[in-house]
Amino acid sequence: MAQGIAGSLAGSQVRLVGKPDYWDEACAQLMKRDRILRKLIPQHGEHWLQHKAPAFMTLARSIVGQQVALRTADQLWQRLLERCGQPLSPAALLALDPQDLRGLGLPKRKVEYIHDLASHFDARKIDPQAWQSMPDEAVVADLCAIRGVGRWTAEMFLIFNLHRPNVLPLDDAGLLKAISQHYFSGEPVSRFEAREVAQAWAPWCTVATWHLWRSLNTVAVRY
Repeated sequence: MAQGIAGSLAGSQVRLVGKPDYWDEACAQLMKRDRILRKLIPQHGEHWLQHKAPAFMTLARSIVGQQVALRTADQLWQRLLERCGQPLSPAALLALDPQDLRGLGLPKRKVEYIHDLASHFDARKIDPQAWQSMPDEAVVADLCAIRGVGRWTAEMFLIFNLHRPNVLPLDDAGLLKAISQHYFSGEPVSRFEAREVAQAWAPWCTVATWHLWRSLNTVAVRY
């Protein structure tokens, strides 16, 4: 799904982390405020946002997954890991000829984006550790300075790597589909309409979004 439900990050470099300290409170508040989430949240009471990969892998995986179907994104990611080895590192990726990456099925533009991402990490043009203490919008601005990283990719990073509690990815097709299905009887929804629905979710938009993703996909959502 183009810019939709996040796929799984295969491999041992994805690690489990504890339940976010805000999760239980967020779920309780959302169930009080929202009749749809009151039904959805209890269905996944034993699960929560808990997978985390290194920053470079999270961003590389999101670039691979841009604008392609979920299954295709997973296949491309697996090929990339098999070719570069695990953990996927900036140095390993930069060592490959761009044509080798094209041979895996990656479009020319995505190869350029991934190489630019690897160059930023390899040359230490960015400081992932600094993102831990930066406000959400400052992290988004930092990430969007990298070619191929737009707002959607930056928001996936905020959710799946930094575990920020109040991210509302209105450019995500999966979230819009879930809102359409649960709140508008399947009718297409605009970003404005989705934002209106989400007004009741703050400051826990990440938690609401995660449960809506899960309502469409039985596999845990992760990047």
